[in-house]
Amino acid sequence: MLDELSDRFGPSARVKVLAGEVVSADGTVVDETTVVAPGTHVYLYRELPDEVTVPFDIPVLYRDDDIVVVDKPHFLATMPRGRHVAQTALVRLRRDLDLPEISPAHRLDRLTAGVLLFTTRRELRGSYQTLFARGLARKTYLARAGVNPTVELPTVLRSRIIKRRGQLRAVEEPGEPNAETLIEMAADGLYRLTPRSGRTHQLRVHMASLGLPIFGDTLYPDVIDVAPDDFSNPLQLLAHSLEFDDPITGSALRFVSRRALN
Repeated sequence: MLDELSDRFGPSARVKVLAGEVVSADGTVVDETTVVAPGTHVYLYRELPDEVTVPFDIPVLYRDDDIVVVDKPHFLATMPRGRHVAQTALVRLRRDLDLPEISPAHRLDRLTAGVLLFTTRRELRGSYQTLFARGLARKTYLARAGVNPTVELPTVLRSRIIKRRGQLRAVEEPGEPNAETLIEMAADGLYRLTPRSGRTHQLRVHMASLGLPIFGDTLYPDVIDVAPDDFSNPLQLLAHSLEFDDPITGSALRFVSRRALN
């Protein structure tokens, strides 16, 4: 398989393979010892010549043998996608922490900052991902937006949100709700958002639907073109806390971001 990759991408691909830059669809590193089933998709993370460096660190909030919890900055994608490859939390942490099997248990939008959980070994990934798939991980976000006295809070929004491949924005459509968010006022212009589902852009869509778009949002309600190297106006959305019962040890864990919104 590695020879086929080298033939397809040229000699430099072989260098990247040996550097551990080929991964499977679930983020598992593929190397010369990996047995891959026919039809399996693998991804070669080549350096992009025009990839813009995200000039922010990824502080580690907690680390043990099983998990790493970080305080992701704004503008840094969770995993490689599109034009973001080396400048992603996954690739940077694999390199910085020398953990080739580290993988995210869930995702945060590239523009959202805050608490993000990774597992350190592939055999642990499923146990922690199941927490999020089953809604057993409790997430609380903070957001800054305008104030509209006609919007009664707290409120619970339920709607059907669909994000289609190739489209920038998610949309709300008629049908059975698949997204639910509790929205509360934490302080003047500061909102506490508690999602009870995990749809793409859910919090941004729900806040915009109330007429309270999150400050710095370049997609909702309107698409705003921003240069890739413009980090001056971060989305004012923060994954503030994450709580769950550890599926391995049974311990009740809670992690809180050290970041603050502007």
